[in-house]
Amino acid sequence: MIAKPKSKGQIIVLLFTLLKRHVGGSTHQVPIEIGSTQGKALTIRWLLGTSRKRPGRNMAFKLSFELVDAAKGSDDAIRKKEETHRMAEANRAFAH
Repeated sequence: MIAKPKSKGQIIVLLFTLLKRHVGGSTHQVPIEIGSTQGKALTIRWLLGTSRKRPGRNMAFKLSFELVDAAKGSDDAIRKKEETHRMAEANRAFAH
């Protein structure tokens, strides 16, 4: 369900997100597949959010360091993507 990058420089766009659905008296997080455009927008939003938290001189430096860390795979936005994919995999039973 979740593709792994074939090369080190390849970045995979988020393909799943979780929606909260009320099913049978309880709320479940249901994984849904999202489109390429929405996935890219979500990825950019996560990169901007994590770069705002980073200490530095100005936004250009912070964003450039964030992109370098994302390419290395050691970024908070990458961890957030992996966490979302783990949750989607765990809640796969609720997807119809």
